[in-house]
Amino acid sequence: MRNITQNGVDLIKRFEGFEPEIYLDAAGLPTIGYGHLLRPGEAEMFTGGISEAAGEALLIKDVGIAERAVLRLIKVSLTDGQFDALVSFTFNLGSGALQRSTLRRKVNREEHEEVPAEFMRWVWAGGRKLRGLVRRRAAESVLYQTNSG
Repeated sequence: MRNITQNGVDLIKRFEGFEPEIYLDAAGLPTIGYGHLLRPGEAEMFTGGISEAAGEALLIKDVGIAERAVLRLIKVSLTDGQFDALVSFTFNLGSGALQRSTLRRKVNREEHEEVPAEFMRWVWAGGRKLRGLVRRRAAESVLYQTNSG
């Protein structure tokens, strides 16, 4: 199975940041570590917080879910940069967002020059345009356009 490069992991870590205690993300969802969304029943496991090492382990597990979704939904070959950008996007928004997006259709049609603008359509949370998402989508767009990871 193809895996995200360290560049891609670093991008996700940079935008997620590490939080050792449970917090509500921009969409109001309970989260911990490097953007790990708590599933029902998980909150009790993290009442004492989480170490950075445990946060990284959760991140790698969560990134694996996003990698598999990209591999399942994208039918064309990708550069490392394209793959990493799509995994970051999917990690952040979920596979459903990728599956129903025009972004995915443009990638699968190999309309790569139109993909950066599609990333930039995904900058809203809770009905508000967020600067952090604008910066993240811009970074993913740049990464998508690089030939290496």
